[in-house]
Amino acid sequence: MNKVQFGLLGGGWRAEFYLRIAKQLPEQFVVGAMFVRNPEKAEEMRRVWGVTVYTSLEEFISSAAYSFVVLSVPREVCAEYMIKLTAAGIPVLAETPPAPDIESMTELWNQVGAAARIQIAEQYLFQPMHAARIALARSGRLGEISQAQVSAAHGYHGISLIRQLLGIGFQNVTIRGQNFQSSILKGSNRSGPPVAEEVINSIQTLGTLDFGGKLGVFDFVGDQYFSWIRQNRILVRGERGEIVNEKVAWLEDFDSPVYSELRRIDTGHGGNLEGFYLKGIMGDGEWLYRNPFAPARLAEDEIAIAESLARMGRYVQGGPAFYSLAEGCQDHYLAMLMAQAAETGEAMTSVNQVWSPDYLCAR
Repeated sequence: MNKVQFGLLGGGWRAEFYLRIAKQLPEQFVVGAMFVRNPEKAEEMRRVWGVTVYTSLEEFISSAAYSFVVLSVPREVCAEYMIKLTAAGIPVLAETPPAPDIESMTELWNQVGAAARIQIAEQYLFQPMHAARIALARSGRLGEISQAQVSAAHGYHGISLIRQLLGIGFQNVTIRGQNFQSSILKGSNRSGPPVAEEVINSIQTLGTLDFGGKLGVFDFVGDQYFSWIRQNRILVRGERGEIVNEKVAWLEDFDSPVYSELRRIDTGHGGNLEGFYLKGIMGDGEWLYRNPFAPARLAEDEIAIAESLARMGRYVQGGPAFYSLAEGCQDHYLAMLMAQAAETGEAMTSVNQVWSPDYLCAR
């Protein structure tokens, strides 16, 4: 694999994931240059990470020190930078979502269009266990998939997993939803563990997405990301079997059930001295997922982000798209409809947007 040299625009919490990945995998990834507007933050990045950091966008663009740019900035300005980079002929791997609302996504699409070399860094489908579930759902072993219940990620991330597990493209959908409020002891967050006992309100969003013959069920509370007591849950149902979290059951024929389990294979346990890393996910004696970045010690979310980087490196060399701007817009659009349904109690039905392949046919 050729080394992937990328630029990084932004210096926040998420941008540091890319810096850690490049540090852990220097033979595969290198940060050619960064752009951070704030001079003090830029100096901190130079000192801590040892990378070249520009505070001028023009100098960052003219440096040509990368084959594509990872855009890791707030959603309010993401589209603005995407348009500028595209106009300069620079491929973009943009963090989610691509823009804050439907109007901004429509304007972005009208300016850059399908021809722009833009992919979205939606990482959840590449997280090892989710990737294994998606591979199994697409294998045919469970038969035609009719339902996916996802309680693993908020908004567009959860919608993305539902679409991937169901095998849904840009089909329109009727969405119903509600919010439910309850109490919970405050847990960890991005800043670290709690420092005292505190009861806070927790908002759970429940949504159903009826694609006509295929059903998505969304269930998420924001506390799940860092909570020690709120667990993720996944259910995938097909006509011949189902996945419930890590457990799998299917029928080889009408009277022959088979039971299996998705198992993480880690090194470093007991007397194993290979180091501590994820090898992959196995099910019924089959590798459903192999970690391409072993033996680097990366969290599973970092493995997923590294996968997006590797795929973007191949994409700019003429390889296939892996998560297009259109897909990123669609997932955010459906997530906004779900939020509206939950707030109003009214069913919402999607319509073809400008990024949909069927948009012109529907006009």
